[in-house]
Amino acid sequence: MPTLLIKNATVVATMDDHRREIPDGGFFVRDGFIETIGPTSELPDVADEILDLKDHVVLPGLINTHHHFYQTLTRTVPAAQDANLFNWLKTLYPIWGRMHPEDIHISTKTALAELALSGCTTAADQLYLFPNGCRLDDEIQAAGEIGLRICATRGSMSLGESAGGLPPDDVVENEEVILKDSIRLIETYHQSGAGAMVQIALAPCSPFSVTADLMRESARLARVYGVHLHTHLAETEDEEQFCQEVFGYRPVGYMESLDWVGEDVWFAHSVYVNPAEINIYAQTGCGVAHCPTSNMRLASGIAPIMDMLQAGVRVGLGVDGSASNDGSHMLAEARQAMLLARLKAGVSGASRSGPRTQEILTARQALELATRGSAAILGRKDIGQLAPGSCADFIAINLNRLEFAGAQHDPLAAVIFCSPVSVDYSVVGGKMIVREGRLTTLDLPTHIERHNNAAQRLIRGEG
Repeated sequence: MPTLLIKNATVVATMDDHRREIPDGGFFVRDGFIETIGPTSELPDVADEILDLKDHVVLPGLINTHHHFYQTLTRTVPAAQDANLFNWLKTLYPIWGRMHPEDIHISTKTALAELALSGCTTAADQLYLFPNGCRLDDEIQAAGEIGLRICATRGSMSLGESAGGLPPDDVVENEEVILKDSIRLIETYHQSGAGAMVQIALAPCSPFSVTADLMRESARLARVYGVHLHTHLAETEDEEQFCQEVFGYRPVGYMESLDWVGEDVWFAHSVYVNPAEINIYAQTGCGVAHCPTSNMRLASGIAPIMDMLQAGVRVGLGVDGSASNDGSHMLAEARQAMLLARLKAGVSGASRSGPRTQEILTARQALELATRGSAAILGRKDIGQLAPGSCADFIAINLNRLEFAGAQHDPLAAVIFCSPVSVDYSVVGGKMIVREGRLTTLDLPTHIERHNNAAQRLIRGEG
């Protein structure tokens, strides 16, 4: 079994149950799992590979809980740049409806490469359009080639415009087909044990694009197979109005009526939730994927993350789609989460001249959202922390760079407070994905050219 020794790190931020931060630390890895962790002086001194991380901060790999990889093909489309969510979607649905399997494969690699270089080692993605023979298999194959862990969620849309939904009829699917494919994907790909590289979740897209029957059947099916459930929820005021007019419920109440609450459920966004609904999340164990950049980009609003954390809600971090974020940078997203939570606290409670009246999100809490918090809502105990028995998923950032000049007072906080950077090392299950700042699993210049060609064909409507 291959072994790896990490030593001499300026600090190892474990994010373990005790939130230990180990100066001059490291750990010993065997067969993809951490065996021992502590000060360098207490570690073995022999391994198949030894990585000296002097002057580096070492963290658990960051975990992205909400994304749409395919959207890397439609960044900054002019007609969608300044639209709110519903109009943004209506602009882009016809373009996405032209995708082919190769587009899914290419865009997945692009998104995962960007995520890997920004510190992400596990990503959950929601693919909910399957035109022209596209399958979730295309995404799973591409993820295997990049080397990141993936929670591939089988998204779906079944409620087209003619039936009162938002998406055009030509991008929705038959519900029997959706459920049959969900079973196939779970039985083919889902891994449940420690160290799983691929997991499947079921993810009907949103209250305005699927029927109540599909939501109920997806929940029933997921619980038969023991997989998680995911959907967008309470993202905008438009959605809130839609749910009240069509279903007679606010979004969270609608989910309750469909048996879509529980520890196996996580929602993207949850911007428009009130105190009673936050308590429902806390009491039932629902998780929330906080996507601050996307919420800002679409002018959707600011999610009440501090209220959720104080109520005991499980909160993780997501970059969301690369056409509603236009990037996939996990460290930048953690920083954005911290800053946006502070802005909300300032607007709603802080006095300019007197003492602060509301708590603010700290740098360490922001990192916790992206590690332990995200792992918890995906139902994983083997990632999100560095501890004996955990997967050897970690990142390392060299402090000897311009962005951190003068920040030696607290190197760990510096990776959030200072300008976002690319990581110097990213390791998944003991395998090097990023080494000395370079992706090891993809020829980036060649791939970028392929990706840009695919994006241009898609926009022009060419096959």
